[in-house]
Amino acid sequence: MMERFSKQVERKTGVNFDEIMALANALTHANFSDEKQVRKIVKKVSRLANKPITQELEDKIVKSILQDGKSLDFTKIEKMMK
Repeated sequence: MMERFSKQVERKTGVNFDEIMALANALTHANFSDEKQVRKIVKKVSRLANKPITQELEDKIVKSILQDGKSLDFTKIEKMMK
């Protein structure tokens, strides 16, 4: 059953299910006040989403996450990427 679910997720997202789970694990255990770790996550999400971002946009996203502390506003980040 899990295999069928993972295959459906992969078909819909175009991303390997193991990579999605690794990202979810990283987000769960991330210290969002650590700039180096936040940058690593931002780059990984960009790569997985196949949405390259400029250094300027990366800086804005990282700054936003660091300012907000432990909470992430995905809507705000999504607007920055558009």
